[in-house]
Amino acid sequence: MLDAVIDEVRGRRIRIGAHWLADFASCNYLGFDLDPEIAASIDEQVRRWGTHPSWSRLLGNPRLYPDIEERLTELLGAPDSLVLPTITHIHSFVLPVLTSGGTLMLEAQAHRTIYDGAMTAAAGGATVHRFRLDDLDRLAHLLRRAPVRAPRVVCVDGVNSMTGNPPDLPALARTCREHGALLYVDDAHGFGVLGERDVDETCPYGMRGNAVVRYFGETYDDIVLVGGFSKAYSSLLAFLTAPTWLKEHLKLAAPPYLYSGPSPTASLATVLAGFRVNSQRGDALRADLYRKTERVLDHLDALGVHTPNVSGSPIVEVPLDDADDLHIVSKLLWDAGIYVTLAAYPLVPRASVGFRVQLTAANSDEEVDELLTAITALAERSLLQTSRDRGAAALSGSPALPRRVQDRGTPRSC
Repeated sequence: MLDAVIDEVRGRRIRIGAHWLADFASCNYLGFDLDPEIAASIDEQVRRWGTHPSWSRLLGNPRLYPDIEERLTELLGAPDSLVLPTITHIHSFVLPVLTSGGTLMLEAQAHRTIYDGAMTAAAGGATVHRFRLDDLDRLAHLLRRAPVRAPRVVCVDGVNSMTGNPPDLPALARTCREHGALLYVDDAHGFGVLGERDVDETCPYGMRGNAVVRYFGETYDDIVLVGGFSKAYSSLLAFLTAPTWLKEHLKLAAPPYLYSGPSPTASLATVLAGFRVNSQRGDALRADLYRKTERVLDHLDALGVHTPNVSGSPIVEVPLDDADDLHIVSKLLWDAGIYVTLAAYPLVPRASVGFRVQLTAANSDEEVDELLTAITALAERSLLQTSRDRGAAALSGSPALPRRVQDRGTPRSC
């Protein structure tokens, strides 16, 4: 399940060599990668613009770019937005500009690409400190000690790529605003899934998929939201929100706008088509995704198997009882026709070694049945970490959203 060559795709079935598997390693949460309406949008734009607009963005922007930024800004309810090729580009080149020799506070479980951006900022003279989401008092202490005349930036994940949990964003935003700091949020896995809450929402993910800031009812005051289209929208493009003055500054100060090759025309076309499908069918897709995810989480509960996911998001991490059993577990899943993301030491701490299940709207109920059968077989062999092993520790990284704990025993609908 590592460095595999996938020879064929049929829906969420993949063929590796002669072996067919149900794919639970994809991040295409809404199933846009397989949507016929979105795929059909490519041909017209390629005929109009060619396969690749090879200007840097500073030299020339096909109309597709400003159209995307206008639609994105409206969807997010942000002051303005800037699209660049990837989130990694943004962390590596925008984060050092925002920090500019000041102080950067990095959450301990933030994504590796944020860490790499922090190290680039440190090489440029920034001071980097670490903190944990369950210790905002330490964050406040670090902010009080940081020089007030230099930028102070606090970096966190939105929906965490392993636990599936978002942070207590209102508490983080409040702490940052009290100390004059900028909150920088990477919501790669939340954009397209979580969104603004409303009495008419079809599931607890909220509506419109407009990311974690709107999900928590926050404003963009002193918040930069970073996200990407490569997951829920299945397109190669990323973005950040910013006031217009900061957006114009980053066009010159951050190298990707000037020096990076742009995204292919097909990706730009599918982003625009994705906006249309999201507005028409997105909430129904999210409701179906939530239903399938709840099947998996409820099954783990019934088996007494631990997962750190307390939010109900479609990222379900399943730690092993013994980290040394990963090769056994991966072979059993492979033989059962289940493809997942493996989490091996030292990529994760030994206590977190296991596998990650990523549900998508395109996974069938039959495929979910196969997954549940495979998980049951692993649990019966005592290969998985049990809830008794971890207990309340599951909440330690996500104090804001213990909804699955609060809702236990009540209908999970809005």
